[in-house]
Order: sequence, then C-alpha cells, then structure tokens
Amino acid sequence: MSRQKAPAELPSLDVIEKAVRQTRWRKRYITVLRSTVFTLITVAAAAVLVATLWLPVLQTYGDSMSPTLRDGDIIVSVKSGEFAPGDIIAFYYNNKILVKRVIAAAGQWVDIREDGTVLVDGQVLDEPYLAEKAFGECDIELPYQVPDGRIFVMGDHRSVSVDSRSTAVGCVAGEQIVGRMVFRLWPLRDAGVLR
Repeated sequence: MSRQKAPAELPSLDVIEKAVRQTRWRKRYITVLRSTVFTLITVAAAAVLVATLWLPVLQTYGDSMSPTLRDGDIIVSVKSGEFAPGDIIAFYYNNKILVKRVIAAAGQWVDIREDGTVLVDGQVLDEPYLAEKAFGECDIELPYQVPDGRIFVMGDHRSVSVDSRSTAVGCVAGEQIVGRMVFRLWPLRDAGVLR
C-alpha cells in the first residue's frame, strides 16, 4: 500500500507579500551598505591624499616652540615654497620633523646680542611671539650670513631650542621643508590660525 502525501497548504497572500517585502528590504539594505562603504573608502582615500600632498597634519612634541605651540598640539600645515620671517615651518632633520620659526632668508645677515635680541641685516627683529629672549645654544660665528638656498630658523623658547644657531641643525634647505604651519586643530580651546 502506498502512502500519499497530503497536499501542502499554500501560504496566504499576506505571508507572501511579507516575504516579498523582506526580500526587497534585504536587497535595498545590501545596496545601501555597499554604497556607504564605497563612499567611506573613497572619502578616506581622498583625505589621506590631501593630507599627504597639500595639507600635512602634524603633532608637536617638546617645548622648543612654547608659548606659541605646546607639547601635543595638532597642527595643519600647507605645502608652500614661499616663507616670510615669522612663519612657522616644519622640516625634516635626522629622520624627525622639527618645528621652528623663520628668522632670515638666503643672503641675509643674522646677529644675536647677549640678551637674546635678534638682528637681521642690522635691524632689530620684532618678535611679539616670544615670552622671553635668550641667547641659547649658539656655536656659529656671529654675525652669520645665511647660505644660498637656505633658511635660518629659531624656536620660540630660545633658551632650550636647538636650531640654526647650532651647527648640529644649521640652516634649513628647501627640500627638507614639510610645510608652513597655519592652523592649530587641537586642543580645541586653542584652535585657530597660527601667528
């Protein structure tokens, strides 16, 4: 004797419609998820490209630029070939990045008095960004003429900064420069344009 199966009961129209809605929702969810992930990857890649090529973001360490910059500040820099006295720049030195202030350009004469007053081409440099003047570590012969293709730089905390006053660092060549520091991002209470 053979057994016959009872006919399967067909699902109701409501159950079918619900299953169709779930399937459509799942497809839309997957499409939106893929689109979102693709967009995030594209934006991240663009941000990395911009940060690497045009706007490097750097974090400062040490206190050679205090009070202008403090340990842990996060700064946006702009790649540029033009620098003026007073600009803050970042540059490579011995596999590190140092941050200092531009004092004089190629061909200019720099002199430093014992009290820390800086003269460029015989004129006293106006330095409102300094908390105090200091002669600091200096083993170059003064007055000093900045070599061709170089920039003379100094930190704002003159008593501790090792900079162009020392033959260990010397003047900065154009190919060493990462960029000009323009905007502090962190800490938020100090965020703003650098001067």
